[in-house]
Amino acid sequence: MKLWIAVIALLLAAPLHAGECRNQEYAGNRYRVCEADLSKDELRLFLRTPDGAVHGHFTSVNDALKAEGLELGFAMNAGMYHDDRAPVGLYLEQGDVAQELITSDGPGNFGLLPNGVFCIQASGAIVMETRAFEREAPGCTYATQSGPMLVIDGKLHPRFLVDGTSKYIRNGVGISADGSKAIFAISRNAVNFHEFGSFFKDQLKTPNALYFDGNISRIYAPELGIYGPGWRMGPIVGTVVPRG
Repeated sequence: MKLWIAVIALLLAAPLHAGECRNQEYAGNRYRVCEADLSKDELRLFLRTPDGAVHGHFTSVNDALKAEGLELGFAMNAGMYHDDRAPVGLYLEQGDVAQELITSDGPGNFGLLPNGVFCIQASGAIVMETRAFEREAPGCTYATQSGPMLVIDGKLHPRFLVDGTSKYIRNGVGISADGSKAIFAISRNAVNFHEFGSFFKDQLKTPNALYFDGNISRIYAPELGIYGPGWRMGPIVGTVVPRG
């Protein structure tokens, strides 16, 4: 009995393994969190099928991955899009630029500067404010632009209000300080930007984090029994694993 108790204690104390998802609570709000350890996990962005149609759904991405003997580990929507599902801002997939970087302000959450870019590189990932991204031009294998930034160099976006009344289901991504982990989160109840940004800053400890989208946000997390059916999406981000 003592041995089993010790084993269970070790399992509960063990850190989250790469690519795993969990439910988490913070400051009275509920979230689902998935981490990709980029030293071990392969993370990709997906927009179109081989014949040029927009994927729109996680099932379409899984169908396309069959040809490689792969499937999604976890995934979520990854940036805002127009009515035809084309990305609003920069979108880069394996060297193919579907939409150029947009540096001007504008209406809606995307134009609430500073916004930013999520960039997947050979050695890790970054989230960077858009105009800094333009200046520094980091090399990216995949990139998607969205907004607003949630956390910028350890500080919340300056326009977030503690008592903001605009509350929605929201999702986004933060990057660990060393760039080795991409940490994705989606709220399970409606939250405002200050609450969502604070979760990344104070709980997930990501010095930079980017908002992806709001009411349409969905996640694919089979280990939590969640497959994300619903409205068609634009860009999708997810880990890929060998088919089970």
